[in-house]
Amino acid sequence: MKKINNGYVSLKDYNCFGCSPNNGIGLRLHFYSEGDFVISKWTPSPDFEGYHNVLHGGIQATLLDEIANWTIIHLLKRTGVTNSLEVKYLKSVFIHRGEITIKAKIIASDKNTATVFAEILDCEGVVRSNATVCYTTFSENIAVNKFHFPGFESFKLEE
Repeated sequence: MKKINNGYVSLKDYNCFGCSPNNGIGLRLHFYSEGDFVISKWTPSPDFEGYHNVLHGGIQATLLDEIANWTIIHLLKRTGVTNSLEVKYLKSVFIHRGEITIKAKIIASDKNTATVFAEILDCEGVVRSNATVCYTTFSENIAVNKFHFPGFESFKLEE
């Protein structure tokens, strides 16, 4: 696995809940490339609990949506906005069990859309939830000019 550089860190006032290393209440995710997948490892804490010792479903949806966006950036060299997110909660994600894996891959794409399949796995590799995430995508030029995107070059794999 190779780490994907977080190109957003160069942006002034960057504070994404999902991936900013400076958001004190955020998830602070890091992303890695592994073949056709983008992967993240994350350890939930009780701060993100719904029921006692269970990771909140909204946080799970956020994890799945965030990795889907990074998958589009890394694998398709496009960016976009979520137009639908269908989450299936298969089994509880227990906080006390430690690190989870979030992984995603592209399942369909054309000029203006992309569909990503993402899943959350527990420490034993059991799938706990998954999502199909559909994005409206746009060019780097539009992303830079309308959404403060730092450009694809800033998301290189770290050596």
